[in-house]
Amino acid sequence: MTERSGSGFWTAQRVLVTGGRGFLGSHVVERLKALRPKVLIVPSRRDCDLTSLPAVESLIKKERPSMVINLAAVCGGIGANQAEPGRFFYENIIMGAQLMDASRRLGVEKLLQVGTVCSYPKHTPVPFEEESLWDGYPEETNAPYGIAKKALLVQAQAYRQQYGFNAIYIIPINLYGPGDHFNLKTSHVIPALIRKCATAAETSARSIECWGTGKATREFLYVEDAARGLLMAAERYNKPAPINLGFGGEISIKELVELIAKLTGFKGEILWDSRKPDGQPRRHLEVSKALKEFGFKAETSLEEGLKKTVAWYRSQVKAGALTE
Repeated sequence: MTERSGSGFWTAQRVLVTGGRGFLGSHVVERLKALRPKVLIVPSRRDCDLTSLPAVESLIKKERPSMVINLAAVCGGIGANQAEPGRFFYENIIMGAQLMDASRRLGVEKLLQVGTVCSYPKHTPVPFEEESLWDGYPEETNAPYGIAKKALLVQAQAYRQQYGFNAIYIIPINLYGPGDHFNLKTSHVIPALIRKCATAAETSARSIECWGTGKATREFLYVEDAARGLLMAAERYNKPAPINLGFGGEISIKELVELIAKLTGFKGEILWDSRKPDGQPRRHLEVSKALKEFGFKAETSLEEGLKKTVAWYRSQVKAGALTE
């Protein structure tokens, strides 16, 4: 675990975390605080618009980070990807490309770029191995996002080859957990289903409707595990090859809905709208390289993680903290 790190590594680092106020980023930042880096910089979008190169250069010149962890992204579920493919492509590629280039030119020692499982081809053999990343086109509903993020892997490898820049690329599977976004129009599948099932349970609704057929499968990684894995990679991994970060198992969307219904107390009927897309047929990562290269293995089971996420969601609803 990162907590067993040598005491000198993080205390010597000036760490810049972009996207550090988002879902994954907030968990990474909390773990980093416990590791006591020399300096921790967590700019908001208002502090630095990463689509503006002058703003990016100004930030790096001012803060002089030795390490950059780029978690900034524009992302969402199938509906959000379908609604704004152009924005998802442009903002993700421009933010990442400018940040990496400015980091390389302005003396950053290491950059961790977070990728996405959406970059894998639609019909990748399961479990997804890193070597299969270029064997086909991504699933159509999120291809612009996936291709934009995959282009940053090419940039990282090209910069390592030409400039000797230490950029690494980590591919997390679908994440979930406390602090996720629960807007039904833009959220990913787990927070959307938790909100839908919890609301239906509280209102004694007879049924809920879900997208697709329920046959697609997904793998999910609890966000605390993901944050731990990213920091382990940031400390220990220094090679050009991309590395998967996942749980190592899969579940069908139908089984997932049934599990969330049980955990939220919803006892009504689950209806499927097969006119809506399923997305990629299967997502399940081969995760042995993360264990081999930097010692990461997920610790939180799906049911345990879902229980914690449901409890967090209900606490936020009770406190009136969810306004979406």
